[in-house]
Amino acid sequence: MSARPTAPPADAGPTPPPDRRRAALLAACAVALLGLLAVAALAPLPFSVTHPGLTADVLGEHAGEPVITITGAPVRDPEGELRMTTITATSPDATVRLGDVVSGYFAGDRAVMPREAVYPVGENTEEIQEHNSAQMRESQHAAVTAALSHLDLDPSEVSVELRLADVGGPSAGLLFSLGIVDLLEGDGRGGDLTGGLTVAGTGTIDPDGRVGAVGGVPLKTQAARRDGATVFLVPRDECGDATADVPDGLRLLPVTTLGGAVEDLRALAAGEPVPSC
Repeated sequence: MSARPTAPPADAGPTPPPDRRRAALLAACAVALLGLLAVAALAPLPFSVTHPGLTADVLGEHAGEPVITITGAPVRDPEGELRMTTITATSPDATVRLGDVVSGYFAGDRAVMPREAVYPVGENTEEIQEHNSAQMRESQHAAVTAALSHLDLDPSEVSVELRLADVGGPSAGLLFSLGIVDLLEGDGRGGDLTGGLTVAGTGTIDPDGRVGAVGGVPLKTQAARRDGATVFLVPRDECGDATADVPDGLRLLPVTTLGGAVEDLRALAAGEPVPSC
């Protein structure tokens, strides 16, 4: 039995050369990549953009009210300033896109941080504000306790009220305590604890006077220098962050306890050697 002849294959046209196929594949990949970049550029990202915030002299007034009010003991009239510092961040429900992240990465006056690092608690602005207010109240109580304990004063005889409108969180604790010490005792020799300088800083404090880290230190040093500070008190554990981009003319003074900060400020005012980051 003879084999049946097979039909010739249909003409599929000429095969493209390898270089042309490669170019077409690259073009298709480029189109897909551009599409992904377009989506990424428009999609909201889980970041917050932060800036140097306000500073407030705890020895003076803020929003028309004294920050520290003391009754039951004589109060000094200091000449220097003790400025607590803050950062300002985009709200938790703000839309942050790829362009904001990229520009923030290269900018010196702002930083991009994961949203959960800025707002670790709360699903909306109201919950976060409530949490920050609670932290501020706890911080104020600890600051008063630490300061009066440092001065060996009885809290049943000396009353301290702290007010700082529109500021939340625990990071002003150290400065509150130092402000109370300066108003009641100064440097212990009749002068200001600040030596008449504008001193700024940040740091949490517990009732035993231990200073804790807070975050956002590079932006806070910028805010401090902007508002005239020449000395910045920084939790020792954050010296590395602080020295990474410290503004010209700002001296960093590392602290671990309220007592240590008081002694270092006294030494600084007297022209004696003090530690630095």
